[in-house]
Amino acid sequence: MTVGTPRNDASADSGPLDRLTVIDLSSTLPGAQATMFLADAGAEVILVEPPAGSPLRSLPGWPALGRGKKSITLDLHEPADAETLRGLLRTADVLVTTMRPGAAARLGLDPDALAELNPRLVSAAITGWGSTGPFKDLKGYEALVMAKLGIMFGKRQTTTRPGPSFVPTPFASWGAAQTAVHGILAALLEREDSGAGQHVEADLVRGIATMDTWQWFSELVANRWPDAFVPVSAFDDDGNPNGHLIYPLLVTPTKDGHFIQFAQTEPRLFLALMKELDLTWMFTDPKWTGIPQLEDVALRIELWEIMLERASARTLAEWQQVFDTNPDLSAEIFRTPAEALRHPQMVHDRRIVTITDPDLGEVTQPSTLVHVDGAAMAPPRLAPRPGADTEALRRRATETQVPRAVPGDAPAGLPLAGVTILELGSMFAGPYAATLLADLGARVVKVEPSTGDTIRGLVPFPEAGGAKVMQGKESIALDMHSPEGLAIVHRLAGQADVVLQTYRAGAAERAGVDAATLTALNPGLVYLCAPGYGVDGPYGAKPAYAPSIGAAAGLALTDVPDATARVGTLDEIKAAVIRLYAGAANLSVQADGVAALGAASAMLLGLLARRRGRPLGTLTTTMIATGSHALVDRNVDYAGKVEPWQADREMYGYSALYRLYEAEDGWIFLAAPLEHEWPGLTVAIEPHVRLADDPRFATAQTRAEHNDALAEVLAVVFASRAKALWEKELGGADIGCVAVAEQVAEKTLQEDEFFDAGYSVNAVHPTFDVHRRLSPATTFSRSRTKADGGCLTGAHTDALLAEIGYDDAAITDLRGRGIVA
Repeated sequence: MTVGTPRNDASADSGPLDRLTVIDLSSTLPGAQATMFLADAGAEVILVEPPAGSPLRSLPGWPALGRGKKSITLDLHEPADAETLRGLLRTADVLVTTMRPGAAARLGLDPDALAELNPRLVSAAITGWGSTGPFKDLKGYEALVMAKLGIMFGKRQTTTRPGPSFVPTPFASWGAAQTAVHGILAALLEREDSGAGQHVEADLVRGIATMDTWQWFSELVANRWPDAFVPVSAFDDDGNPNGHLIYPLLVTPTKDGHFIQFAQTEPRLFLALMKELDLTWMFTDPKWTGIPQLEDVALRIELWEIMLERASARTLAEWQQVFDTNPDLSAEIFRTPAEALRHPQMVHDRRIVTITDPDLGEVTQPSTLVHVDGAAMAPPRLAPRPGADTEALRRRATETQVPRAVPGDAPAGLPLAGVTILELGSMFAGPYAATLLADLGARVVKVEPSTGDTIRGLVPFPEAGGAKVMQGKESIALDMHSPEGLAIVHRLAGQADVVLQTYRAGAAERAGVDAATLTALNPGLVYLCAPGYGVDGPYGAKPAYAPSIGAAAGLALTDVPDATARVGTLDEIKAAVIRLYAGAANLSVQADGVAALGAASAMLLGLLARRRGRPLGTLTTTMIATGSHALVDRNVDYAGKVEPWQADREMYGYSALYRLYEAEDGWIFLAAPLEHEWPGLTVAIEPHVRLADDPRFATAQTRAEHNDALAEVLAVVFASRAKALWEKELGGADIGCVAVAEQVAEKTLQEDEFFDAGYSVNAVHPTFDVHRRLSPATTFSRSRTKADGGCLTGAHTDALLAEIGYDDAAITDLRGRGIVA
């Protein structure tokens, strides 16, 4: 843990974004997370607050979300204050907004008006649904997006009742925040050459859709070849084991009441777990042939119960002794978000800082997302007091300011054209970061063994496991353990702009591809380490998988906060395990996707810093640290902290006005939690019930006091009609209400309605031919993006070898000796 002298001036310490000014008009979490990243990187971030103060200040995580920013109080409906904002925008570099497109236009902040005011400005709009298409006018509440896509359906096993389940973790906010950062940094990088700014857009829909690993292609295969493949959940609706991964990813209580999540997915690691449980005899017993992939349901249940019985017979301390002495065994305690900040690896990496706030006392929070040469990018900083910088910034806005001229004919190419990324790593958390940048025009060269990246084979259909993470890449297959193979990697690194490696601690050094080695070959290289835990330390060499990181970082317990409340009987233990597994190991939203988004931001930051003449050292992001940043709205800790909203025990939602309701033919989600939304809701449902006449619901305070009664009244009303009718009727009255998709999000996004809305696009793949894939998550007003399909293992080996100087005879020789494939 680092304790430092806090600062509240973001420009007090030089950083890679020093001398860049960001105007922050965001009032919701994704904007705050995006500008927090920019402030941590040294940008001057000016938060524009209304007279009553930003609603972000009510979040428990405000001390981190606001850190390093300046504050100006403006009423943008007042002409003088609106002019002050325009004065600041004339020489700003970035504007971030989180309002709906119509609201931005009414304030004169539409893209055309901003470009005329300041042609060099990069304006970034973060919306719920995007600025075009049939959903653009829907309210942008996170839960509405999760409900309509099917995330709540996919998370249905986080509750024991039938139906979809509310999802408290702000996955969509994190996705939108980081894809906005990608757009901002890419546009700034492009501006270094073109001199011109542009408009950037990110939204909650595509932000959250980046996070699934292989479920998109599982659904595609199931749709095209239903007889060849049927996706299954880990547990069926009766609570019985469905898939084999629940055994290597065992969730179990300990004898003294803790719950832990194992991470034993590789065959040798699963064998180590079975050996520790004294169950290796099963591998030679005919009854258990094929273990852990068992066809018989009864056998799957029996195996699960045996493993639970053996594992739960030990205390946490006894298991910890095993983990400390056996490198092939690891498990994580299910931690709350605040407890995650005390994780031994987070402490070792100095990824936690404690500062003294004059009002709050000691405040503990995550350090910067990106570390440089093993340290945070910036020292601890304070969040600003409301309006603290108003007078100084008003004076600045009135000074004579003439934006620098821009070329009249700025190019419209790919923003990362000419950038080459060499990818050294496997699975999803790091490699998908490179995929995101491939969509922005980067050339990504993936190095993999002749058998292919492990992720390619994780779905029992050719290429379905890795198709998403391979999009837009070139693959070279080689034996990196051989001197000749390593020499090829070194040549490739010599021509790259970025190296992305995801190895565990010490592995890069042993392989000869560590930062010191590769930057000696290419001094201008941007080098990013993106491991699960860290480059050294107590957990650095341990395997990291999405479920174990989800448990460690607090993602799982955010979604199932009371899962372990009742665990007296075996049935109660099983119910808790199923809920915890659904919290940590969901295929649509999990720690892999969270980490990939952060790693992409880090690479772009390194590229922009280099281009601005401020090159950075070795960059590091980790899965566990990125998970803590995704939960920064709630994991910051200080005395007297207001606890974050808690969902009800049945996981319907936060309150009667922000929760799931059962309709006549399914479910809806209602989102009308703000005071100004109440009158509209009462009018809209007046034909069904007269809420305005009920004294229990007359004020916000009385509605909170009678929340359960209000929920009961609304439940009766909403059960009377079909969900589509409620969405149409309430949506038409500008009330947040959507029909809940009762299928996984990856299936929803491939349907015609969402394809026509632009959330998915066509691509071509060697196995899947023309197919629908997620559209690029960030869009630009001038620059282009691309949406390529995936590639097969080694598809570009010969071409890449020829490019770096190998002739046909040398390639034939290398192939003949098994060096390349």
